[in-house]
This record gives sequence, C-alpha cells and structure tokens, in this order.
Amino acid sequence: MKKYFIVLLLTFFQSSIAQTTFDYDVVLTPVSVSGLPGLHSYAFAQHNGKWLIIGGRKDGVHARQPFNAFPGAQNNTDMYVVDIATQQSWSASVNSLPTGVKEQLQSTNMNFYQDGDALFIIGGYAYATSAADHKTFDNLTSVDVPNLINAIIAGTPITTYFKQISNANFAITGGQLAKIGSTFYLVGGHRFDGRYNPMNNPTFTQTYSNAIRKFTIDNSGTTLSFANYEVISDAVHLHRRDYNLLPQVFPDGELGYTISSGVFQIAVDLPFLYPVDIKASGYFPQTAFNQYLSNYHSGKACLYDATLNQMHNLFFGGMSQYFYQAGNLIQDNTVPFVKTISRTTRTATGDLYEYQLPVEMPNLKGAGAEFIPNKMLPHYSNEVIQLSNITANEFVIGHLFGGIQSSSPSAFTDNQTGLTSADPTVYEVKLVKNTPLNVQQIDGKNPFSVVVSPNPTISDTIRVEFTMPYETSVNYMISTLDGKVVEEGDIEEIRAGKSGMNFDISSANTEFVIITFVFDDKFYISEKVIKKQ
Repeated sequence: MKKYFIVLLLTFFQSSIAQTTFDYDVVLTPVSVSGLPGLHSYAFAQHNGKWLIIGGRKDGVHARQPFNAFPGAQNNTDMYVVDIATQQSWSASVNSLPTGVKEQLQSTNMNFYQDGDALFIIGGYAYATSAADHKTFDNLTSVDVPNLINAIIAGTPITTYFKQISNANFAITGGQLAKIGSTFYLVGGHRFDGRYNPMNNPTFTQTYSNAIRKFTIDNSGTTLSFANYEVISDAVHLHRRDYNLLPQVFPDGELGYTISSGVFQIAVDLPFLYPVDIKASGYFPQTAFNQYLSNYHSGKACLYDATLNQMHNLFFGGMSQYFYQAGNLIQDNTVPFVKTISRTTRTATGDLYEYQLPVEMPNLKGAGAEFIPNKMLPHYSNEVIQLSNITANEFVIGHLFGGIQSSSPSAFTDNQTGLTSADPTVYEVKLVKNTPLNVQQIDGKNPFSVVVSPNPTISDTIRVEFTMPYETSVNYMISTLDGKVVEEGDIEEIRAGKSGMNFDISSANTEFVIITFVFDDKFYISEKVIKKQ
C-alpha cells in the first residue's frame, strides 16, 4: 500500500567532482571474417586463439508486436568457430543434438561463464518447438570447448561434448554467470515465459530473480551436477536484468564483480544507474555514485593498473538514458541506441568516476555485443587485464563482435524495429599510449542525503532528515533483511533544502528494516534500521 508524506523546506546542498587518468587512446579497426553472420546476445568461449560462439539471434531488436517478437526462424541454430588470426570461420548445426540441448543452445541472453576448458551455460529465452511456445530454459549445460572446437573444424560428430541437467533454479535469462573461488554466482535476470507484449497483456509471465544464486558445479564425471545452493535476495538492489557484469580488482586486491546499471526500476520503467559490488563476503550497493552513459548489456573491457591501484572499465555503445550531443549531456528516457564509448574508473580510495571518451562507435552499434579479450595479455583469473604489466605503447586488448546495429536512435520506441539488424562486424580493439584530449568527466556523485534517528529504535516511528539540492520526486521502499519489499510509496511536496519528518516503519514486523529512498528516479539511498523489542 502506498502512503504519502509532506516535508518542509530548510536549506540547500551542493556537490563537487574529482579527477583521474587513463593515458590511452582507444582505436577500433574492423576485421573481415569469412562466413561469420550478424549475431547478438550470444554466448562465447575461446581456446588457443580460436573463439566458440553459441546461440543468440540473427535479427535486430525484438519487435513490439507479440506475434512478431522473437520469431523462432531467427534463432541462431549454428555454432561458429572463429580463428581471428587467419580470419576464418567454421560452423556446425545444433540440430544433431538432443532436443533439450539444441533448444537451449539456440536461445538468447543465456547466462554463461568459461571455467578452464568448460563453458557453462544457464537458461536463455527462445521459441521452443517442444513447448510450442517461447520459454526460459531451466537447463545447466556444460560444453567441452577444446574438443567441440576441433570437431566443428574437422566436421566430425559433436554430441559427446555436451552435458545437461534441468532444474527450476536455472530458469533465468538476461542475468550473468560469474565465479569467485570455487563458487558460481548467477546474478539477477528474470524468468520470462510466453510472447513479449509491450502493453503487458496476458501473453507472458515474468518473474525477476531479485537475487544472487550461489552454487558449486561438478563437471568431472559423465553426469553434470551442482551443490551448495544458496540464494541471497534483495528485491530493491538486485532487481536487474540486461546489465553488464564487470570483473573487478578492488582496491584491497580482492577479485570480484560489479553490476553495472541494468533494467528496470521497481517504480518506473527506467534503468538503474548506481552499481552494486559483489565479493565473496556479500554484495554492496554503491549508491553514492551514478553511471550515466551505459545502461544496457554491451561489449565491455576491464583493466587494472596495479601501479596506481586503479580499476578501469570500458563500455562500447549500446543503449543509454544519457548521451552527449554537441557537448551537452542529454537525458532521453526512451533509452535510445547510442554511439558512446565511455569509461568508469575506481581509484585507490574506492571512489568512482565516469568519462566520455573522444572516440565513438562507428554507428549506433553495440547493444548485445560481446568483448572477447586477448588472452595472450597478462590477466587475472576473472579475465581483468593486468594493465601495469604491459610495457608496449600499443597493443590489442581484444575484439568486439556482433550486437545490434540501428539506423535510428529511436527505432524501438518508434516501432521501427526493421531499421535494426544483427551486426556481423568484428572490431579489433587497440590501446595506444597517449594522453587523450577532450575527455569529458561526468559528475556521478549522489547529491542527496538522509539521516534516520534514533537507530536502533524501540518505536515503529523514526525521524528522517533529508538534504535536497533541488526539488524533485521522492519514492520509498521498506524491505526486510531477506530482501522482500513490504511497502512502497511516494513522499509529496518536497522542496530544496533540509527538512524532516516522522516515518512509520510498522509494516516491517522484523528486527531489521531497510528503508530505501529514491530521488528523481535515479538517486538511491538505503538505511538499515534496527528495531529493538
């Protein structure tokens, strides 16, 4: 149930910005690969310089009409091997595989992770002939990467290089799969069954995961299995799909990941802007910082400079709520296709900054593309490139392949999805030592602040003090420690400055209460309150 509050104006708030460096130009060079079609939203692995590409789609962005969205005829039913050094490709159809395997491996937005010689694939969404409908697959599949690559090149049978099991816990699409230590992390995503419908008519069911699902995988025998299954839920901060999951080296040297942006917020159909860090010890929303220039899944490259203790993340095109036009930062809530190449940097102190780079994608490209890293470069176990261990003045960090290309920024919003297509282009991505000019820094600091008191409390009513730099909308959510939202609503008539109000938390009948305030549909602040009995 929603409630409405009124708060009173007191004072004004101001914020500031800071600087960091990245002394490289980014250079993209198209590479022609014979026989490689346009694809997007696929899974990939690599071995000895050769790529393995599985699944994804052959058309552009999905149509807005339910009868025409995600047609089965545009499922990618071929697996491709690419030798980027010789610019050759080979292919093999999935149709020789058992039904469960072949249907999952032609789906889109699978969750995947390469662990040594094994590629693990979870979920994905596509039309399945066996179900006579579109579905999210509930499969975990392992792929023997080296042997499958060799078989595809040789044209020999491929069936023995796959193992598959089914479990409802794996029915996820649009999330990401990662690994920390010996534990796999299935992060975010959703289950979507039926035909897409932009009007939310009952042609589908959709359930967000709102969770990090942790487990181990045993791929050693003839039968695939998983164990140690654990779910960490948060319907506020983990309500994400179609985002970029960034492998990270944190300032203390710990390896982990960061959720970058993604969709959709609970109260409004707009992307999340703040990131969420994931470590072995838990997850940590970074609500003090907003990333504006990359909101949907796209190609990304992650590099760590150990000398300066700086973590750099590059993003290549895609779709974004914000972009630069004639030097001005433009907000477009339709989240159009963009050309932007941007960077976020985490400094030694843990501070986050965002920059627009002076180079752009050749066209409106990048959504649903993948960056395939150059494994000949020194890198950490989570594929972060060891930037400070590279002495060359210019070097190839990897390649971008595929994604959606569009001739119009608003092709999806305008229901002109025929203006989009799957991009067949491969781009070599090179860094050239230089101090780039015209790098635009964006102030991503959260200018709002909240103080709750008393905390701990013995009452169901607490005092909330707001600091507002400008007048805007304010929403709130009350959630429990197990991640369930028990109440949400709006706080009305807030003006710029400082103000205070009494806030009722009785809807959460638990010892710990988490209150999340959302300012201007983009700035989040969460406070944990202890309720003593």
